[in-house]
Amino acid sequence: MRKGLPASLMLLSLATPAAAQVADQLPKELSGVSVQQKLGNHVNLALPFTTHTGEAITLRKFFGDGKPVILTLNYYRCRTLCSLELNALVNGLKELSFKAGTEFRVITASIDHRETPKLAFGKRKRYLESLGQGENVDWTFLTGSEASVRALAAQVGFTFRYIKEQDEFAHPAVIFVLSPEGKIVRYLEGLGEPGKDGQGLNIPARDLKFAIMDASEGKVGSLLDKFIQSCFHYDPSLGRYGAFAMGIMRIGGILTVVILAIVLGAFWRRERRIRRMAEAT
Repeated sequence: MRKGLPASLMLLSLATPAAAQVADQLPKELSGVSVQQKLGNHVNLALPFTTHTGEAITLRKFFGDGKPVILTLNYYRCRTLCSLELNALVNGLKELSFKAGTEFRVITASIDHRETPKLAFGKRKRYLESLGQGENVDWTFLTGSEASVRALAAQVGFTFRYIKEQDEFAHPAVIFVLSPEGKIVRYLEGLGEPGKDGQGLNIPARDLKFAIMDASEGKVGSLLDKFIQSCFHYDPSLGRYGAFAMGIMRIGGILTVVILAIVLGAFWRRERRIRRMAEAT
């Protein structure tokens, strides 16, 4: 590893297709740092954690009331990748028509068992200020024991590594979307997709919305939202949604029907006017 270059920043630099070609040249410290998708698995809701307010809870506190959960695994002293990921999430949440606390909730859990609720509280305050939706946003920042952190990470397929020489963690950047029962429904990855400023990561509000709708099993979203969603396909290998052929054809067919209806409607109105004028003479 090059001296002074944070491991998380190295992982970000490997997010491009060109860098992926030399992924086998990763230093040994980053070996095995990855995400293994476990779609359909459930997280253990009995795992104990501590909230940013110092409350001792289990994950069950956040599930079972019908709201999907957006989960991120980060650590609060992270100088690079965690900030980029959480900034991308904030940007996506700002553009999202759904609100945390109404249609879904957000959990961020630290992968560093040494971190404290006080540190979590300060980090939450910073990101809520950036989000600009007030203090009552349903976004909880957690800390936990090494056993709880490792167990949760393993259950969602998140592999990270502590690098003693730099006192930091090498880890992937991914957002997990879980059902109200704790089932893993979606993995959203913003790597290789620069944000609006041309830097960092990008988690589109569209992908967040569709993932929340998928996790809610149709209980969240308007009819229009569901129609638009039906024209997109989730690609697990990319961790994002994209338009697919049948969806494009569906939109094209509906637009054709709408245009035809407008043209025929105008034609029939014109015919009726001509008929009335003929009858009046």
